[in-house]
Amino acid sequence: MTDGEGWFVVNACESRWRDDGTLGSYCTFEGKRRFPHFGININVLGPGEALGMYHRENAQEAFLVLAGECTLIVEGKRRPLATWDFFYCAPGTEHVIVATSEQNAIVLAVGARGRGVGGGVVYRVSKEAARHGASVERETTSSAEAYAEAHADLPRSRWVPYREGWLPSDR
Repeated sequence: MTDGEGWFVVNACESRWRDDGTLGSYCTFEGKRRFPHFGININVLGPGEALGMYHRENAQEAFLVLAGECTLIVEGKRRPLATWDFFYCAPGTEHVIVATSEQNAIVLAVGARGRGVGGGVVYRVSKEAARHGASVERETTSSAEAYAEAHADLPRSRWVPYREGWLPSDR
């Protein structure tokens, strides 16, 4: 990973990882400076862990399930996702992905940056997402408020080294 301009190559096992407790772990591929135009993460979700809280935002996102099975909750409806299923999320689409298999699910997530003032994210109430512990109790635009309950009994998200077994074929 790099904090400078230009190109670089890094193996996911050697990149920066973040442990987010009940919201899984993820590799950002970024250094201290974020990529200016898009974010890209490999997310490792344990059974029942969600890739965030049910929300919509002003930027497009895309998700590819690399391993495992998940439930996509999109616009209030459930849809199963399995390995190699791709979900394109247009701006304004309410969604969340939850791992549902007995083993870890691995999801590649890509999202555009530059959402405007406040990030343009709205965390929405969803009965379906609440069944999976992935809904706020009341609508908010504050990520701190949206994730307060999910992290109430956990330490804050932290940078960690890659853990063997997170990805199917370690180097």
